Amino acid sequence: MPRTHTGLARPGPTRSGFTLIELLIVVVIIGILASVAVPKFADTKKKAYVVAIKQDLKNLVIAAEAYFSDNNTYVGFIAPLGSAGVVVSVTQATPTGWQAQGTHAQAVGTVCVIGIGTNTPTGMAEGAPGGASCK
Repeated sequence: MPRTHTGLARPGPTRSGFTLIELLIVVVIIGILASVAVPKFADTKKKAYVVAIKQDLKNLVIAAEAYFSDNNTYVGFIAPLGSAGVVVSVTQATPTGWQAQGTHAQAVGTVCVIGIGTNTPTGMAEGAPGGASCK
């Protein structure tokens, strides 16, 4: 006669799912990976904001030279609007040169400057062939 199960023990190895320890280990590994990746992502975003500032300042050079071509002076030149979040302003304008700075709302503490002619910022080549310098 076959033996019947009395309900006191489980018949055979019937394991399904993961143990609590295995799940905790996975959560810890994901946490470690996230703690490494998030700061690098934030730094990448700031670099993108700085690129937007520099591009707007390069566009400003073109607009300023067009203004100078028409008026033979930089006095009275007004900076065009920047990209979303970028604020570009002419800080100095003389008949023979100008200097401008750009900032971004999301890149707090970062200021980029560029200049042409007599108002070229110290330590920067006139017209900044490599673009604006940022701090």
